[in-house]
Amino acid sequence: MKTIGIIGTFDTKGKEFLYIKELIESLGLKTFTIHTGGFKPEFEPNISNDIVALEGGKSIEELMEKKDRALTTETLSKGLKKLLPRLYKEGKFHGVISLGGSGGTSIAAPAMRELPLGVPKIIVSTMASGNTTQYVGTSDLILIPSIVDVAGLNSISIKIFNNAVFAIVGMLSYETNKEVEKKPLIAATMFGVTTPCVDYAKKYMNDRGYEVLVFHATGTGGKAMEDLIKTGHIQGVLDFTTTEWCDEIVGGVLTAGENRLEAAAQMGIPQVVSTGALDMVNFGPYDTVPKEFITRNLYRHNPTVTLMRTSIDENKKIGEKIAEKLNMSKGKTALILPLKGVSAIDREGQPFYGVKEDEMLFDTLRKNVDKDKVEIIELENNINDKYFAETAAKKLIDLMNK
Repeated sequence: MKTIGIIGTFDTKGKEFLYIKELIESLGLKTFTIHTGGFKPEFEPNISNDIVALEGGKSIEELMEKKDRALTTETLSKGLKKLLPRLYKEGKFHGVISLGGSGGTSIAAPAMRELPLGVPKIIVSTMASGNTTQYVGTSDLILIPSIVDVAGLNSISIKIFNNAVFAIVGMLSYETNKEVEKKPLIAATMFGVTTPCVDYAKKYMNDRGYEVLVFHATGTGGKAMEDLIKTGHIQGVLDFTTTEWCDEIVGGVLTAGENRLEAAAQMGIPQVVSTGALDMVNFGPYDTVPKEFITRNLYRHNPTVTLMRTSIDENKKIGEKIAEKLNMSKGKTALILPLKGVSAIDREGQPFYGVKEDEMLFDTLRKNVDKDKVEIIELENNINDKYFAETAAKKLIDLMNK
């Protein structure tokens, strides 16, 4: 019989958590309860708040004496983040659910993100709207809007709680017998303007027994790929689209942070890296472009995305940063340069065609990449040419076979 873990503040929201506990059990599953509130719970949990707090470095008594809500929340979050993965490994539960506002969500979410990919994890939260990156990160955590505050049982909250319970029970109650053939996993990065390249490479590798996972290089996509590499899921990387560095360096909206391009290098995973979409910085609708950029070469990609052509100086900075990251490599790495353009709109006749800008990018990489660690391959192609894509895919296979 499957067991669902329930995380929550059983002191201030005891009735709500007792409701979902009893509903889960009425559906034929077991429950395993973890109290993360500061005071005495309304029902006896399997794991007390003191156990959680001690994992975070302090006792509940210490926290209550200080009367510092922020410290209490931080300690319980830290403790649960350490405790929850251990309880899962011990087989205490198979999926986990929580309810809460900003406080409860900030305690439960970091711990849930530590659970393996595929473990059902749901939070019904007042914070499930807008930018939820701080809660979800790159995990498969599901946030369900609570609509009304998690403050009692009423005609609205009961419907939401029911749906959340039915969802997680369904996830654990139905298993498919379909077997997925295990193949070496390849991570590839793609943007709309590098889609043909990735499609060609993906087909080439699929035909030769590899499974290609495509990540949309929108900041979150790059972070998700880096996390999967670090957790050992990926055997090879086709990092065609390194455009997130444009946004990180210039100030666009799709940055993947300062650690992008580090995971494969540090893990020693074979990788083929290119310069896909390094001709563009991403902004939202046209009227959101910062004033200092309004006279630049702007391209309305669609109603919600405006692209800005990177300048010669910006390409120098981007090239230096990418070289710095590639030089960290502990494994087999190749840098493949498309000398006829880095995107679909960086070719002759297209709005971002820039010979001088691209030449600065390529020259900077040539000068700064450590040739003892990184092989540089230069092709007289646009990045979306079939020959370019298949050459990169073939190179990765060669690196993996070596």
